[in-house]
Amino acid sequence: MKAEIIAVGTELLLGQIVNTNATFLAEEFANVGIDMYYQSVVGDNEARLEELLSLAESRSDLVILCGGLGPTKDDLTKQVVAKHVGKSLVQDPKGYQKLVDFFAKRNQEMTENNLLQALIIEGAVPLENETGLAVGMLYVDEETQTNYLLFPGPPNELKPMVYHHALPLIAKQFLQKDHLISRVLRFYGIGESRLVTELADLIENQTNPTVAPYAKPNEVTLRLTVKTDSKEWGNTQLDQLEQKILDQVGDYFYGYGDQNSLAKVVVEQLKHTQQTIAVAESLTSGLVQATFGEIPGVSEIFKGGVVVYDAKMKQDLLDIPKELLEKEGTVSEICAREMARNIRIRSNSDYGLSLTGVAGPDKLEGKEVGTVYIGLSTPSRTLVQEFYFPRDRQSIRQNAVMAAFDLVRKELLRK
Repeated sequence: MKAEIIAVGTELLLGQIVNTNATFLAEEFANVGIDMYYQSVVGDNEARLEELLSLAESRSDLVILCGGLGPTKDDLTKQVVAKHVGKSLVQDPKGYQKLVDFFAKRNQEMTENNLLQALIIEGAVPLENETGLAVGMLYVDEETQTNYLLFPGPPNELKPMVYHHALPLIAKQFLQKDHLISRVLRFYGIGESRLVTELADLIENQTNPTVAPYAKPNEVTLRLTVKTDSKEWGNTQLDQLEQKILDQVGDYFYGYGDQNSLAKVVVEQLKHTQQTIAVAESLTSGLVQATFGEIPGVSEIFKGGVVVYDAKMKQDLLDIPKELLEKEGTVSEICAREMARNIRIRSNSDYGLSLTGVAGPDKLEGKEVGTVYIGLSTPSRTLVQEFYFPRDRQSIRQNAVMAAFDLVRKELLRK
């Protein structure tokens, strides 16, 4: 099956929004054995979208469109596709009821243009929107044998629709003899170039299964993929390939999956050991705590924390002696050690984590921009690691957050 993606939205062409949907869709559909042959972006223009649909119809079996399903005048995707296949738009009862309930609960009047979000192409299978109001759909054009999948543009609406409704439907609708089975390995502390160098023999001699590296912000992932008509055989091949990879770079491996993260791994490890943690941040101004807060169920293990930039705040909230700060400085191994130890004691936690450093643009206390100290305290010991992240301010802070979580992860593995 040949497939292609058409992202609709003038804001994409203007660079106001990054087209992350295409990357997501390509990866997820590859996982069920459907490869993308083309990707296009078109503005909110009926004539140009119609032109692109005609081209897509001539070369692809599955055309995936994202964006343009909303209630405004420039949301015209379903209207153009319906006209292209010679069908009318009809109301989806479930989508209509959701609209009515949505506005009723908010005591708001529903304007007529909102009804557009509940319309689908006649004969299409509706796809429920769990987080929004615009109904998605799968339409099969019997005349041309072209299949059209229409998704809303916002990623928080598109992703649940793909995972929970579209992919299960696709698996039944387009049964493939051969399946692609994928596994994603995540690594921190090693760059893409070094990872590829370490695994050069495996990558250069790959056939089936294959290895594909992807550089992501502050980490690297490897997608292992095998094409097979036997899931048992395919998983065995992936197991063997994974073991070869971990034999070479296993020290940097921390978890699996596109939806995973280093922070989630740490939270799950702490839950498993029934231990708690608290955080004292200077350099990162609450980024570690905010990252913890994004994870459901984190209250089981996260006691809380403080943001202490000012030296006086470090004295008052963390009991760090004034004389020590004046002698050693706030950007120092000693300061990070005291921050970690004292936040653990004051919060009665199993672990205390601290971060201090220089994010720039200027030096601080004679320390170069990018200098970072991360402390981790347990009842039995307190350790501090010094890092140097020579990039821009935001990158330094984000790198520090990742390094902090990795320090906790490695300490938990010692237990």
